[in-house]
Amino acid sequence: MPINRTASATLDVPPGLAGVVVTATRLGDVRGLEGFYHYRQYSAVDLAHTRSFEDVWHLMIHGELPDAAQLSAFTAHTTKLRSLPAGVREALPAVAAASGRSGPLAGLRTALSLLGAAKGFRPVYDIDADQRRDDTIVSAAAVPTLLTALHRLGQGLEPIEPREDLPYAANYLYMLTGSEPDADRARAIEQYLISTIDHGFNASTFTARVITSTGADVAAALVGAVGALSGPLHGGAPSRALDTLDAIGTRDRIDPWIRERVLAGDRIMGFGHPVYRTEDPRSRMLRGIAERFGGPQVDFATEVEQHVEAILAELKPGRELHTNVEFYAGVVMELCGLPREMFTPTFAAARVVGWSANILEQAEDPKIIRPVARYVGPEPPIAVPVP
Repeated sequence: MPINRTASATLDVPPGLAGVVVTATRLGDVRGLEGFYHYRQYSAVDLAHTRSFEDVWHLMIHGELPDAAQLSAFTAHTTKLRSLPAGVREALPAVAAASGRSGPLAGLRTALSLLGAAKGFRPVYDIDADQRRDDTIVSAAAVPTLLTALHRLGQGLEPIEPREDLPYAANYLYMLTGSEPDADRARAIEQYLISTIDHGFNASTFTARVITSTGADVAAALVGAVGALSGPLHGGAPSRALDTLDAIGTRDRIDPWIRERVLAGDRIMGFGHPVYRTEDPRSRMLRGIAERFGGPQVDFATEVEQHVEAILAELKPGRELHTNVEFYAGVVMELCGLPREMFTPTFAAARVVGWSANILEQAEDPKIIRPVARYVGPEPPIAVPVP
């Protein structure tokens, strides 16, 4: 006799929860049909054009853009949190060695757990809103230091200590390369970071919120988010988009290479988005940044973009497939001197602020996120075989 799995009503939803509203948020939204997204009440792209990373970090965590005094205090506070506890710093060589070819993002999962333990993070269920906020700020301030240290250790180099006199993006580049970046490259990376802080209920953000709904500590939620971001269908695509440019190689190969892949049913990395049905506004902004630098790589990328969109329109009529954030993000990061293995970690250095804001918002809701699954296996119960 079939067993009734649950006494409560169930509701079938689309695969991947596509289009399903699971909660309310004050943090922002993505309007896919319009090609627009925002952080709280401000256009995210406008913020990237006009404000600093610290401004937007304050907006996401505190709910408002800071005035000059607030920004000065916030910057002074966060820069002092960039240095790592001694125990975490001493453990990083072993973490980097264990991560091996998996790289800094894999190591970040372990490093964040160590940071949370060293800082005495407690479950968000057991602490007040101010302590939760402090824990997220401690974590977000330390992530660039952790990522760059893990990268350098993996390359056989010594980590570089953070500087308190440099803004978030410039300090990140400094710790990565050992050289203070020029203003244009620092600003380009800052604009990229701002544009990727948050983007609706993407997989990593939703993961962070699910973990937070259990009452777990901030580090646990961030570790889960990093795990989700590492997937090539989420944050792991910027370097793959550049790999596509490398594989095409020359202008005369663009059309045959793309046609062959599309007809074979392969995905062209850097194109298409599950939400946008028009041009990704992040891609538009990053294209503009790339064009400011100019050069053969940028010219080739824009030509590939035009050909790919034309071929996709021909072979997949009725589908709006344009460049997404990863395509020009890879171009911009390479122009600014970032190695490809650091593209997705750099994404994490931005998204940690968005995750943090979502952790804080989710922690206000006492209800655990607990959906159900439809069982489709053999009909139970049957007798257990006797060995």
